[in-house]
Amino acid sequence: MLYIRAMIRAQIYLPEIFYQEVKIEAKKEKKATAQVIRELLEEGLNIKRQKDSIGKALLTLSSIAAKWPKDLSAKIDKYLYEE
Repeated sequence: MLYIRAMIRAQIYLPEIFYQEVKIEAKKEKKATAQVIRELLEEGLNIKRQKDSIGKALLTLSSIAAKWPKDLSAKIDKYLYEE
């Protein structure tokens, strides 16, 4: 992963178990602890963004569906095949 923008130094507090797991992962992957933390943070943020976009898509779909005829499921053939 290449970070083109300048990075900001931040001090955070982690539970002991998180820190130990990150250290183990860093050693296993032969990476710096900070790099592993950045990658995990980026992965977590990407998952959150996906969930947010899925939620927005569902809200959009529900607002479209609200405009459909109330008897759509009962008269689906009529709406699909009749003019």
